Amino acid sequence: MANLHVKKGDTVVVIAGKDKGKTGKVLSAMPSENAVVVEKVNIINKHKKPRNAQEKGGIIKMEGKINASNVQVICPVCKKATRIANKEVDGKKVRVCKHCGASLDKAVTIKKATKKAEKVQEVVKAPKKAETKSAPKKTAPKKTSSATKTAKTTTTKTAVRKTADKV
Repeated sequence: MANLHVKKGDTVVVIAGKDKGKTGKVLSAMPSENAVVVEKVNIINKHKKPRNAQEKGGIIKMEGKINASNVQVICPVCKKATRIANKEVDGKKVRVCKHCGASLDKAVTIKKATKKAEKVQEVVKAPKKAETKSAPKKTAPKKTSSATKTAKTTTTKTAVRKTADKV
């Protein structure tokens, strides 16, 4: 009997196949078949025949099983699809997120969480801050045309000549 990296109740994302990119909750895990059933993923049509007069037959849409290697667990703390690591905490084997180090098992919490996991939890809990300060706009210096420059120089030259004549 093989062990699976996913358990019933985990939120997973499909990484291969026709439903690639879809997320859902694991409804059942079958370690002997290395398969899982994920809600709203791999929808199949099942033709049901009525077995007695009261039972109704018809076509039923239901979730089919997919290979467990085609799904990845989504970490509840950092909200990323992640591989899992196994750590031993208080004599129990615990599944841990590879990105942030948070526990994926709900019953067991890791007392000594990594700093990265604590930072991620703080970021998830902290509300987004609105930007109040805006950067001051830089204005280009005003360009003076060549006509105004020549007018200024001519007026200063005439003023200098008039003062020189008076002396």
